[in-house]
Formats: sequence, C-alpha cells, structure tokens
Amino acid sequence: MNITSSIQAFEEAQTLIPGGVDSPVRAFKSVGGTPLFIEKGEGAHLYDIDGNAYVDYVQSWGPLIFGHRDEAIESAVCDAVRHGLSFGAPTLSESELAKEVIGIFESIDKVRFVSSGTEAVMSAIRLARGFTGKDDIVKFEGCYHGHSDALLVQAGSGLATFGNPSSPGVPVDFTKHTLLAKYNDIESVRKCFEDSDNIACIIIEPIAGNMGLVPADKEFLAELRLLCDAHGALLIFDEVMSGFRATLHGAESITGTTPDMVTLGKVIGGGMPVGAFGGKAEIMAKLSPEGPVYQAGTLSGNPVAMAAGITAVRKLRSNAKLYSVLEARAKRLMEGFAEAAAKHGIALKTDVRGSMFGFFFNDKPVKNFDDAAASDLERFAAFHAGMLSRGFYFACSQFETGFICTQITDEMIEATISAADEVMGTL
Repeated sequence: MNITSSIQAFEEAQTLIPGGVDSPVRAFKSVGGTPLFIEKGEGAHLYDIDGNAYVDYVQSWGPLIFGHRDEAIESAVCDAVRHGLSFGAPTLSESELAKEVIGIFESIDKVRFVSSGTEAVMSAIRLARGFTGKDDIVKFEGCYHGHSDALLVQAGSGLATFGNPSSPGVPVDFTKHTLLAKYNDIESVRKCFEDSDNIACIIIEPIAGNMGLVPADKEFLAELRLLCDAHGALLIFDEVMSGFRATLHGAESITGTTPDMVTLGKVIGGGMPVGAFGGKAEIMAKLSPEGPVYQAGTLSGNPVAMAAGITAVRKLRSNAKLYSVLEARAKRLMEGFAEAAAKHGIALKTDVRGSMFGFFFNDKPVKNFDDAAASDLERFAAFHAGMLSRGFYFACSQFETGFICTQITDEMIEATISAADEVMGTL
C-alpha cells in the first residue's frame, strides 16, 4: 500500500502543528506508522490523499451513524449555510433540536447546546456544584470526560494511549476536589463518600468508550443512584459518545437507572461540532440567565450545526428499528473476530452495545481500566497495521471504541472478518 503522500504531509504538519495533529490519538503513536491524511469520505469509506480506500469503522469517532456525506444531512447543512454561518443570536433551529432531544430522553426537561463534549461536561460539573453547593466530584479511572483541568485525572482515551495518568499544566489545586473510584466497583465509590461529605456529583460514562468499550453493570449503576440520593449528590451520565449510538433513548433506557443530568455530543451534531447538557428543570433553572451559574459560548447553538443535528436525530427517530440492524452487524463482526482469534490461539474479548463495538487482546473479561490496561498492546498495534494494509480503518488505539454506520453492509462485515482471520494468522 502506497502512502507516500501521507508520509510527506505528516512530515510537513509536524513542523507546523504540535505532533502534526490537532488531537493526540490521531498521531498513531500507540500503533506505530504514519497517520493517514484523508481527502474525502463517501458512505462507509474513507479515501486518503494517496487514493487508497478503507472501510471506515471509526466514523469520525462516532458522529457519523449514517456514514460519510449522508444526502439528507448534507442538504440540510447547505441550506443552512445559504442563510449565514453564524449569528450569535437565537434561532428557531436551537429550539427544534432541543425539542427532539427532550422528547427522546426522559431525564431531560431542558437542554443547553455548546460546541464540544468537553464544554458540555465542564458546564454540567459546574452546574452540579452550583445546584448542590458542594465542591467535590467523583469520577472513574479510565473514563474520559474531555480535557478540562478537574477531569484530567486517570483519564482514558488519548491519555490512556500514552500512559499518562494526568497532565502537566494542571495544578494540584484544580484536581484536589476530584475523587477517583474504580469502574464497576461500588466499594470504591462508597469509600469516596466516606472520605468526603462535600460531593456534588458522580460523573460516569454508563457505556465507557474511552478505555475501549466497557459497559457499566446495571447493578453498579443502580447502586450509584442510591448513593447519590442518600448523600444529596447528582448523578451525571456522560453520553457524549454513547448517546444515540448505543440506543435511541440513552443508557437510562437499557440500564434502568435514571441520571440527574446527561451530557451529549457526536451524533447530535451529525458531523458538525456540537455538545449539549441537560437535566431536570429544577437543576437547569440554576443556569444563567435564569439562575446564577454562568456558562456561555459565542458559537453555541450554531445554526449550521443545529441543522445537521436536527436532520440526524429526526432520521433516527423515524427509524428506531435501525439500531437492531446495526447491533446485529456489530455482533456479527465481533463474533467473527472472536472465531478468528480462537482459530489461531489468540486471546480476545469482545463486547457490543448498539452500533458500538470493542475488542481487547486479553484473556480476561474487561470490567475496568486496570483490566483494559492489561491487554496486549503490541498485538493490537500489529493487528491494526495488518487491517489497515488490507483496507480496513480501525481506531488507532486499544483504548477506543469502534462504530458501525448504516452504509456498512453485511458483505463488508464478512470481508472484514476474512481479513481479520488473515491478520490473526500472522500475529
């Protein structure tokens, strides 16, 4: 496979942009080689600047549930652009998308839009502190909630890839109110409440996607709800990644646990930069200008992004059965990977939630970040390179989740499994 142009482009980018990329995990450091520079996407495929085509299982890290260049979303964006790119003033489209989100999530009475998942989580944390009058927060090892200072403590995603438990540049004073617990371990959470009577909230990815795909146990989430109720803390579900990906109505609809607030992103932007946070009316009433907790953003509720999000969410609402189709394909892909691994004597653990899938080169079930970190990263890197050379584009880190889009066919799934069988035979 010729990637000469990508190599040259990356060399130039490194002289202009730190590390040559605008988001660390894109650098391919954990899998080796050179990141591919993409020219275009079409349906299920990516095309790099050397003309190579790849079946795309990353889908812009989740947003593109309908694949690249969906006709309806593209048309909505073009129509919005003709009216202007940004106004810094209210538009009807903000209320339209808000109605869609509120109508889908039982836990959301009101919602506010921002421009990224990091903003959504940062704002939700501030609102939780303002609502409860408490300072401490509980987060879980391996869960990534964006790169705001207080949350860069034992984060997953790119930080997990590079082995950094936190980040230089974050003062200790900024993280002293962040208490760490172990995912799927309720005793570690109880210990946090024993250590502090000043906890404002627990924030969790109910379907973690930033240490690989690691869903929370239903019983664990139910216990978190009870702890929050007993101690006057709020429960926040970070569904920036899993929202509209694992299921239409959010993790609350499949886990049986209702959060106080939810953060969203990815799919609700249809490929454009959008984040959101929402919750019960009494909590959201504390948010400025209705209440004293301040949050703002010049490009929040951008009309072009709103148009893309409205179209994507409405398409999902009108075809809820789509999730069962996507989940069936994700399950078939993971079953195929597991069969190929077993055939070649390779330890592999897999999981699926809706259109999300994950696999670990690991001989034990993965329930938390320690389990994920025990995976064979060298074997993953070799597998990633082998699949890429055969035209299949997977996330360039063991600690990321894969995604199925509507444009990925059963035939593509079977071709991917065949390629995986070949690659497993070389590991």
